Amino acid sequence: MPSIYTVRAIERAIQILMTFDSQHPERGVTEIARITKLQKATVHRILMTLLENGFVERSPDGERFRLGRRVIELGLGALGRMNLRQIALPYMRQLVEQFRETCDLGLLDRDRVLYIEVIHSGRSLAIGPVVGRRLPLHSTASGKVILAFQSPDVVDRVLQDPLRSYTPRTITSPADLCAELECIRQNGYAVDNEEMEIGFRAVAAPVLAVDGYAEAAIGVVGPASRLTMEVIPEIAGALKEVAHTISGRTLSGTDM
Repeated sequence: MPSIYTVRAIERAIQILMTFDSQHPERGVTEIARITKLQKATVHRILMTLLENGFVERSPDGERFRLGRRVIELGLGALGRMNLRQIALPYMRQLVEQFRETCDLGLLDRDRVLYIEVIHSGRSLAIGPVVGRRLPLHSTASGKVILAFQSPDVVDRVLQDPLRSYTPRTITSPADLCAELECIRQNGYAVDNEEMEIGFRAVAAPVLAVDGYAEAAIGVVGPASRLTMEVIPEIAGALKEVAHTISGRTLSGTDM
């Protein structure tokens, strides 16, 4: 039920801004209207307002739009204020140095995991999410471990939508995913066994909030040839220790 405090024009502007992502950095009016189910005239008016205020800008061909500098400024400002990220950074660097693989930090963002920090190893075949990218919960290590340590209503909401297959290894059955989440809760970590992209594995541990639910996940990702199932327990152990330390510092308010 809509809130009595909702401002429809602002809701529509947010809808339009949310159509832009790393895979679709530029969109035209017709495309945005189709995605948001708004009238083209409405989309155009809102885009003109956003353009005037720096929240979108025109593409070089003048036919499409992309996010503007004001959005970047706001995003960087919010990112800089994230105490969790500041606390996690030195531990992430330690993990990269220890295992020589990419390390990432992700947050729950509705039905996705939002990556707020990524430190690359610099090795060949290095892979990892891009800061600001949102990936599915059911097919990523960070997403699954965050989902495993959420309230039942959050899990139920995710299971209401079809679980898209990204590789032959992706879990697409709600029953199988629930079983996987139970194993993750028992083990304290999750593994992406080539479920998002063939040839790459990831392992992640939850950063728990005071209520016991996961507010974030810290993970290590790399080629399956290096992140073998034999070395994953060692990486998982290190991640769980780091995640526990980060959780403790976050709860205590320690940022130094």
